Amino acid sequence: MRVLLMTNDETGFDSDSAVVSLQKSLSAPIERYFAPTEDETDVIALMLANIRAASTRREYHKDLRKFFVAMTGVEPNADSVLEFLHLTEKRAVAVVLKYKAKLLTQGLKEATVNRRLSAVKSLVKFARKLGVCSYSLEGVELEKVKVYRDTSGVDAATIDSVMQLCERGTLTGKRDYALLRLLWENALRRNEVSQLSVQDFDPHSGRLRILGKGRGTNDEWVKLSEGTVDAITDWLVCRGSVSGSSALFISLDNRSKGHRLTGDGIRKIVVKYFGEAGTKKLMSPHRIRHSAITAVLDATDGNVRKAQKLSRHAKFDVLMQYDDNRHRDQEQMTNLLAKMIEGE
Repeated sequence: MRVLLMTNDETGFDSDSAVVSLQKSLSAPIERYFAPTEDETDVIALMLANIRAASTRREYHKDLRKFFVAMTGVEPNADSVLEFLHLTEKRAVAVVLKYKAKLLTQGLKEATVNRRLSAVKSLVKFARKLGVCSYSLEGVELEKVKVYRDTSGVDAATIDSVMQLCERGTLTGKRDYALLRLLWENALRRNEVSQLSVQDFDPHSGRLRILGKGRGTNDEWVKLSEGTVDAITDWLVCRGSVSGSSALFISLDNRSKGHRLTGDGIRKIVVKYFGEAGTKKLMSPHRIRHSAITAVLDATDGNVRKAQKLSRHAKFDVLMQYDDNRHRDQEQMTNLLAKMIEGE
């Protein structure tokens, strides 16, 4: 491409200076603005910084630390991490399999072994994206785990009897009644409830904005029953002046009065009421969620799609486990075989 430069006499523009500036720009170092910084050499730190959930970051940090301490004898550092990531694939697989053998020798459960191996595999996968690792750990297989989740809960009659224990003439009773209705009718997780602010409640449209599990900052609106809208409204009116950013549910005990009700605080409320009701099963907010999902499956003859609308599970496999546990097919077949030999 030809660049026509007028003379200085014609335009008053210094063409020589322009040429010099252009040459300087073209000869500037390629990494003038995007040179790697010191923190980018710490692959683990950079990987953790790209994980949104604080709890997940903590677990990955602990599991990766255990790997490097076990295999090098020292705390992980930028040099040891890069040395591991620069190994040949054959050598890296051998190192990780040796680590797996150590874990199995310690008698750790399959799920624990898999979690620690997954942390190392995730590190390698992330490093490949950065271009500081050329191998894969696909050849390192995880342990086979038969997952059993106890999805049993309590029936609706028990839930109702517990709610009747809330003294709705008191501020605490109003709060707890609204809280228990949310946990049951919308199958919310305790952290979802804990994060709620007053501005997330829309009484006119009868809905609530929640930040779902694993959704980052992405929110969603869920519809509420009229009874729950009334219960939350009653709680807020009696509570007094609040702003939109105020926590929807707050602590009322003397020690932390006015502070946002934590997930553990919600758990303690649930345990208290079910204990007073004489429920033998140890209950928790998640047990109430289990109970609600199972009740929906019972009422809809196992309609997993409708149950998913309530639970907001990303995978159908999880809900199928609820449905399998609900049927108790193995127990029924065992009793059937027992009757065959008992002459019944």
